[in-house]
Amino acid sequence: MYTKSELMQDIKKMGVDPYGTLLIHSSMKAIGPVEGGAETVLDAWCDYMQNGLLIFPTHTWASIGKERPVYDSRIEPSCVGILPELFRKRPGAFRSLHPTHSVAAMGKEAMTYISGEEKSDSPCPRTGCWGKLLDRDADILFLGCQLRSNTFIHGVEEWNQIPNRVNKETVPLTMIGPKGEAYHIDMHRHSCSETDDISQYYVILEEPFAKLGAIRYGRFGDAKCIIGNARKMEDITTSLLKRDPDLFLHGKIPESWY
Repeated sequence: MYTKSELMQDIKKMGVDPYGTLLIHSSMKAIGPVEGGAETVLDAWCDYMQNGLLIFPTHTWASIGKERPVYDSRIEPSCVGILPELFRKRPGAFRSLHPTHSVAAMGKEAMTYISGEEKSDSPCPRTGCWGKLLDRDADILFLGCQLRSNTFIHGVEEWNQIPNRVNKETVPLTMIGPKGEAYHIDMHRHSCSETDDISQYYVILEEPFAKLGAIRYGRFGDAKCIIGNARKMEDITTSLLKRDPDLFLHGKIPESWY
């Protein structure tokens, strides 16, 4: 059974910058048994990143939409696992107001980081929290999960205006802020369905990312980890998409391209 001290040693071995910006996609199950469970996992990350900015996705795309158009940032559960759900409830964590692709942030400039999300009219706008990862030269950690969890790549596709990724039609949505204030937006949703999720093909990026130095590997408890740099991943992905906008529909990338 892993202790908090052991988990913090794992973080240090991965070379995570304690003063930087880090977003974590996570699988609690992959970590294995931990003394104190999920809260201990969060304690380890929060303590290690106390002088930086720590971010978890707290997405609600699975519940918020045409049939349920009101996102209350104070109470709407995240659909991406137990660690984000517990993290958003922690004292000092601030949740963004994006109705479907929110994040929770804690630490240095957290409020500035999440600000303005109530103006987002697409899943991952360049000026929103996913674009700000690029501005901050952030790292993105895939803790026990694969690159198909890489919401950031949805953003890269959106910023490059790849066809058939974002619906032209809009859905009217309402966001409720931390003080009960209401905001309204007509939002363009992702065009992919649950049975045709483009993100399942993002795994083909792992080989070029590794070869070109955009990712490195580590371990956290039992979990295998991939640590990617946002700027390097964006640069490589954009270069590949310029060669073929339908890159992720083909299921492979010619090695000669990287």
